[in-house]
Amino acid sequence: MSRVDLEVDVNGEELFVVDKDILSRFCGRIRSLVVAGAGSARRPQRVALYAFPGGAEAFELVARFCYADGGGGAVTAANACVLRCAAEFLDMAAAADATEAAPSLVSRTEKALEEMPQWPWHAVVDAVKQCQRLLPLADTTGAFDAAVSALVSHMAVPPPPAGDATPTTTSSPESSAFRFSCDTKSSSLSLRGSCISRTWWFEDLVVLSPGTVERVAAALVARGGAGAADHGVVARFLFYYLKCRIAGAGAEEKKAMLEAAVAAMSLLDRSAVSCKGLFGILRIAAPLKQLAGACQERLVAMIGRKLDHATLDNLLVPAPAGTGSLYDVGLVLRFVGAFLRGGAAGEPARLKKAGRLIDLYLAEVAPDPSLRPAKFLELATALPAPARDCHDALYRAIDVYFQVHGRLTDEEKMKICRGLSFEKLSPECCKHLARNAGFPTRAAVQALASQHTVLKSLVLRDPAHLKPVAPSTGAKRREACRHDDGAGGENDGQVILYAGRLDLTLENQNLRSLLDGMHWRVIELEKVCSRMKTQMTKMKARRGAGRTARSLPRMCS
Repeated sequence: MSRVDLEVDVNGEELFVVDKDILSRFCGRIRSLVVAGAGSARRPQRVALYAFPGGAEAFELVARFCYADGGGGAVTAANACVLRCAAEFLDMAAAADATEAAPSLVSRTEKALEEMPQWPWHAVVDAVKQCQRLLPLADTTGAFDAAVSALVSHMAVPPPPAGDATPTTTSSPESSAFRFSCDTKSSSLSLRGSCISRTWWFEDLVVLSPGTVERVAAALVARGGAGAADHGVVARFLFYYLKCRIAGAGAEEKKAMLEAAVAAMSLLDRSAVSCKGLFGILRIAAPLKQLAGACQERLVAMIGRKLDHATLDNLLVPAPAGTGSLYDVGLVLRFVGAFLRGGAAGEPARLKKAGRLIDLYLAEVAPDPSLRPAKFLELATALPAPARDCHDALYRAIDVYFQVHGRLTDEEKMKICRGLSFEKLSPECCKHLARNAGFPTRAAVQALASQHTVLKSLVLRDPAHLKPVAPSTGAKRREACRHDDGAGGENDGQVILYAGRLDLTLENQNLRSLLDGMHWRVIELEKVCSRMKTQMTKMKARRGAGRTARSLPRMCS
């Protein structure tokens, strides 16, 4: 019959009265505490266990194991994780006087954890939830890693039989007022009633803590072989998790969820994450002042890498309170920087899409009276030259900026104009700039000089690389050509060919008419010459027939 000479206070919840010799034999921590308190006059002796994993229920299972000489307290899927942590807490790796065959609670529980991949799905989910409450011991013992690994192995197979995996959450995709885009090809998420083979597990995991979700997502991405997870499915799950949990959450909860989701998304391929969804996260994160700097940088980097998929509405993020500006131009500059660092500078198609987007954004922010010239210029010149084939949109944005900021000096305006490539302006915009009183005179002169250089270089270009233009059929234009008193020469052909190559606008029709007139003048001269040659042939024929010696005019000989 065992003695009752030790009181064990478990987390201040419950007091157990046990035989200290029995427990000391299997529990190194109990043994140390008993020895340390041996000089106490209190009978029975009392020890306190604070932060004991699993509480009083787990300690009772440990006591049963000890009283049964290592044979009691069956280790099951429901208690394997908590008993493994309790055994670690009590230092139950081996009995104090045991032989090699003596049982150990540590070895018993580790064997159970090794068999976790064969557990039913719901048992593995419960084990993961249990490990969340057992940190940090669950990490130290490896129980958490074992549970997550078993969970991931279950996700790689088709859904379990009906009734085996029951949803553990009552959250509905439609219950949240906030809408995320979870897929690059869809604008909304609706999983209820459509648990397809790769997403059947979404609702069961939506109740997990942010840290656990991040851990599971990382394990899914890291899993290799035939069961490797699709990055798009992982991204969909993360957006679904936020959608179900973000509504009604406090600031600290939102912060933890966003940081976990962003950290997991940063491991995914660029094409797997929806640009619209990332901007949705950005809108939620904006009011959270204490969001970790690393999380902000990851989010900016992910959005920047997909800048060519963004829209103007996405970029119109309000400026932080107190700045006085309408929009956060600095944030867009960070997006552009991340876009270029991601290698987009070597992809012309993506670069041009980003260029068109930034031109639209410039036109939208140009009327902001609080936008400083240096910031406007930095944004206008943020993309490399190949991003824009034409600078007309950039010119119009600068024109609006000059109209709103009427106090700018000519020097400040010239600095901004340096962002313009006058050679890439259309003749229409060059004509408008030359007459625009809002632009410095030097800018107008430079624009006209650059256009003159472009025209000259095109006119003198190798004719072999130019295509002839089809003549106009307008009767009015032909009549004007007949009265033109210019003569066609060798260079006229180059001018005519240039007219066919140059994409002229309606504002430059005078030049087009002049060039077409020269073309028709050459045609008329060729017809006159042809008629004269015909007359000469007839005259020679008549002279030969009549044996006359009339001399021909010198000009026709």
